[in-house]
Amino acid sequence: MNRSDIDSLEVFKMSMSFGDQIWDSVIQWDDFSKKAFGYQLVRSADSIAANISEGYGRYFFKENRQFCYIARGSLYEAKTWVIKAEKRNLIPKDTSIILLLNELEMLLKKLNAYINYIEKHIKK
Repeated sequence: MNRSDIDSLEVFKMSMSFGDQIWDSVIQWDDFSKKAFGYQLVRSADSIAANISEGYGRYFFKENRQFCYIARGSLYEAKTWVIKAEKRNLIPKDTSIILLLNELEMLLKKLNAYINYIEKHIKK
């Protein structure tokens, strides 16, 4: 598999971008917030792309689907942490919580569509 294969997946590109946005936000937090809270937010956000790419690299549709399910779980976990970060005033004022949540919603739709695509190939 060459790198451009996975990079052509819109859901992968979106998940990579989301993880980078979260990193850029958390890196600005104080040490306590980073250690107590930020680690889990970054880990869950980065896990979305990591699981999409791991499933993609397995070359078997059933395994790919399973890793996409894990990615979807990480997406929901990241959403929870984003909401908590906003309630705890950790999201910088220049970062809109609405934009982050909208991005997660769009990413969820793309991921579900990708899972449906994989499932069609499993049924063949």
